[in-house]
Amino acid sequence: MSKVGIFVGTVYGNSLAVAEIAQEILEERGHEVVVFDEPTLTDWQLYNSGNEIALIVTSSTGQGDLPDSIAPLFNEINDVVGYQPDLRYGLIALGDSSYESFCGAGLRFDEVLTEQSATRIGDILFIDAIEVDVPEEFAKPWVEAWSELL
Repeated sequence: MSKVGIFVGTVYGNSLAVAEIAQEILEERGHEVVVFDEPTLTDWQLYNSGNEIALIVTSSTGQGDLPDSIAPLFNEINDVVGYQPDLRYGLIALGDSSYESFCGAGLRFDEVLTEQSATRIGDILFIDAIEVDVPEEFAKPWVEAWSELL
């Protein structure tokens, strides 16, 4: 089984709730999982060897901005880390489709990691606050399917 680090960007706690349900599902399937709700570059680098997997679960604020809890990590990945060909990751993006920059923070993460030659596992899960009242319940089928890809 895999080691999975879940890197959370949240403002009101929805992303953390999704991360916790993902942790529960992944652990039930035999994976070793750690949730980082204030992730650092040191935490990130533990999951960048090819044997481990990063799962980013982030909401967006304002006009697609990153929450304060994950923005420093994003900036360090973008400005310091660079080339990450061994990184394998998944992405859950929470947002509000009434904004033009729907899920902008998650899309920014995906763009940077793609530019750095990382490999995304599966499709991005987009969770729209307009349509989904309980994001952690909505995420369950995606996490179950994603775990099969690991």
